[in-house]
Amino acid sequence: MVGSVLEEMRIRSLGVIDDAVVELSPGFTAVTGETGAGKTMVVTSLGLLLGGRADAALVRIGAKAAVVEGRLSVPPDAPVAGRAEEAGAELDDGALLISRTVSAEGRSRAHLGGRSVPVGLLAELSEDLVAVHGQTDQQGLLKLTRQRQALDRYAGDAVTVPLAKYTTTYRRLRAVAADLDEITTRARERAQEADLLRFGLDEIAGVEPRAGEDTDLAAEAERLGHAEALASAAAAAHAALAGNPEDPEGVDATTLVAGAHRTLETVRGHDPALGALAGRLGEISILLADVSGELAGYADDLDADPLRLAAVEERRSQLTQLVRKYGSPDEGLAAVLDWAERGAARLAELDGDDDRVGELSAERDALRAELGGFAQALTEARTEAAERFGAAVTEELASLAMPHARVTIELRHTEAEAPDGIEVDGRTLAYGPSGVDEVELLLAPHPGAPARPIAKGASGGELSRVMLAVEVVFAGTDPVPTYLFDEVDAGVGGRAAVEIGRRLARLAKTAQVVVVTHLPQVAAFADRQLLVEKTDDGSVTSSGVKTLEGEDRVRELSRMLAGQDDSQTARAHAEELLAAARADI
Repeated sequence: MVGSVLEEMRIRSLGVIDDAVVELSPGFTAVTGETGAGKTMVVTSLGLLLGGRADAALVRIGAKAAVVEGRLSVPPDAPVAGRAEEAGAELDDGALLISRTVSAEGRSRAHLGGRSVPVGLLAELSEDLVAVHGQTDQQGLLKLTRQRQALDRYAGDAVTVPLAKYTTTYRRLRAVAADLDEITTRARERAQEADLLRFGLDEIAGVEPRAGEDTDLAAEAERLGHAEALASAAAAAHAALAGNPEDPEGVDATTLVAGAHRTLETVRGHDPALGALAGRLGEISILLADVSGELAGYADDLDADPLRLAAVEERRSQLTQLVRKYGSPDEGLAAVLDWAERGAARLAELDGDDDRVGELSAERDALRAELGGFAQALTEARTEAAERFGAAVTEELASLAMPHARVTIELRHTEAEAPDGIEVDGRTLAYGPSGVDEVELLLAPHPGAPARPIAKGASGGELSRVMLAVEVVFAGTDPVPTYLFDEVDAGVGGRAAVEIGRRLARLAKTAQVVVVTHLPQVAAFADRQLLVEKTDDGSVTSSGVKTLEGEDRVRELSRMLAGQDDSQTARAHAEELLAAARADI
């Protein structure tokens, strides 16, 4: 066997399981047990390890958290090992340790190789590790969408490549059609929107606001409104610094500082410290002279014109009106200018509706033609793959006690009117996100029987075997290391059950197979049989998992056969089943 192998799991406080270690065979492992013992908890545990949805209801009553730990043997060159190492995980002697914890409050944590990782990473890795199939998957196969997906998966690149091109073109066509529909169906609303934008842009253009103008005008209004006080203060300050010509005997700061400077200059050579102070006084004298001159200029330049103040206030009022209509008090005029820029762009778009309609119509028609070509390529690839897929599943059914059954894959198309369809090979067909093909699996269970959809013509047992046959076919074309089947043999018994066990054993020669089953015919073919058994002390019910060998395995198969483990007839039949299975393998 080549590839990753799940060696064991430890399950604690999950459902009815208190604490159990599940040791899995690298080949075929069968999980059995009485109804209600908790066999599905094995499936649930593996699902959690693989990134499945956590649910607080899974936590055993009275426990703080449920914990599932797994040990996965991984080849060093496997893609899973590389992806895990990228996430910071470390391999432990060739094994990858995975754990998942679900608290009683529903919180979930995941660890990979000793490192905390997002749960989504486990789900990502699971795509290359395990294929899980249960009764819900069988029901899912009844849906046409799932049947098409199965065919596409089998076809591989022959469908994947044109489907990717089709999907890209389909999405673009939807977007173009939506834009075109909005323009044509909302023409009146768009015209009204254009009129409002045009009015607003004209109003703003009439005022001709400039960036930062509101701030500049606010400062100028403040200055003009207090011009008299500003002029008086500037004159008083100038007089204090430079003196008042009308008061020759007055004392001013410039004269006093200059006198102090001259006094120190006469003795600065005797002490460097005093010389430094003299220098600083010289600098102060120069600074006082500069400030004095600027104060004189400020007073001379101050504009106290009432007409200018009135003009400024009028301009500010105009700008305030614009801010109230098209901006916001917090952002001021900048918001108005931004609205004008965006409004002009939107108006250009609305005014160009006629041109835009022509452009979109032309693009839509081109995309429809292109989509038709991709749809035809998809149909051709699916038709070719459908013949091979049907033949492969039919061949598998022959080894599952349905030797005369025949599975075919039918592709149907629905005619449509031109606006709602695309032209494919000269026909106008309804289409969707995956093409124009409706794919359906048909089953003829025996010669002479008409081929009918499996949703209508297959019994529960037949559906189980068709599902298994499909998965075995996938195992040959798109394999994964491990397959987990939960009650895949539902509705099956007798010879059919033996054939299912035999086919699963053959699959286990190239992959790891884990099967939850109620059929002794299937369990007998397993390399290892695990028993999930429950105990009840009168107040608490719990389940454990143990590996069955020798006499224990015969006893369990006897119970599965006859409902009792002490029947000599059932024991003989169980031993016969085991012997036949070993001889077959």
